[in-house]
Amino acid sequence: MSIKSKIEQALSTIRPALQADGGDVELVDVKDNKVYVRLKGHCQGCPSATQTLKHGVTAAVRKEVPEISEVVEVLPDGSLRSTKTAPDDPWAEQNRLPDVKLIIAVASGKGGVGKSTIAVNLALALKEAGLAVGLLDADIYGPSAPTMLGVRSVPDTPGLKILPAEVFGLKVISIGYFVPADSPMIWRGPMVMKAVEQFLHDVDWGRLDCLVVDLPPGTGDAQLTLVQKVPVDGAVIVTTPSDVALIDARRGLQMFNQVKVRVLGIVENMSYFICPHCSQRTNIFSSGGGALTADRLDVEFLGEIPLDPLIRETGDNGYPVVIAEPDSPQALVFKAFARKVWAKMIEFIPQWNLSACSKLGAVR
Repeated sequence: MSIKSKIEQALSTIRPALQADGGDVELVDVKDNKVYVRLKGHCQGCPSATQTLKHGVTAAVRKEVPEISEVVEVLPDGSLRSTKTAPDDPWAEQNRLPDVKLIIAVASGKGGVGKSTIAVNLALALKEAGLAVGLLDADIYGPSAPTMLGVRSVPDTPGLKILPAEVFGLKVISIGYFVPADSPMIWRGPMVMKAVEQFLHDVDWGRLDCLVVDLPPGTGDAQLTLVQKVPVDGAVIVTTPSDVALIDARRGLQMFNQVKVRVLGIVENMSYFICPHCSQRTNIFSSGGGALTADRLDVEFLGEIPLDPLIRETGDNGYPVVIAEPDSPQALVFKAFARKVWAKMIEFIPQWNLSACSKLGAVR
């Protein structure tokens, strides 16, 4: 296939989304590793509308033809204007996963804060709101998705790519599907990095509005591999109210800042316990630390998740609370959290990308 044909193919993938927003793009020429295009926006002379088109065209072209050095806009009067990636969108040049619109990383600075519980119920809440969602369990040393979702069978590999497991409407992949439940993963860093890369690129995810990635605790190989291999559109930091957890949460947040991944906010897990007998609230691990940390670091506080037996029981039984008890107060807390996460995504992500999501309005 010629370079022109590849570029035309790339433009065809984003043209429907652009046209839905009143825009369009026309290939004019390809010369010396530069692509010349003519852009049409729904708001002629509106910088934000034109910039949205530029981001979409640049990312799509470089995904299909990485050797392209620059995309140049041909103006109506015949003059030229470069459409290089804007400095405030540092990941637009990276290759997105085919048909995966957005990636959300769920991370924590330390273990034991319930990160996997948050990731699984976030993914299910987004799916229940109408989005096509996948879950990548990237916690190689301590995979939780097989237990929490009640699926341990090995996914099929009919062709060159692995088919993810499908449960409760989610597409899921985890190292836990390929090793016995009690088998330790005695792997060095390069093996962990390779496994994460394979789960990103060698899995047939199909069309997804959002891929939720459950990262291992800390700031190591898995996190770096993820942000280096694909554009991560936002990260959620999980903490508990205790001082030790909050210190590590700040480290995790600063890591994402350094690798230029936008932090959607902080969610505080195990925030409080409601006595089932007297309905009194007890702050077992202190209180207010997550909100205070979010305020100090100028990020969104995404909510408090209670320390509750129902959340623990449903996760252990393979039916997370969002599925097992969808109208319970515990499930409603997760759904409110998911709405806040998606609202932050809408703030951050260029409209050309969001417009391709299947049922965006359902989450609002």
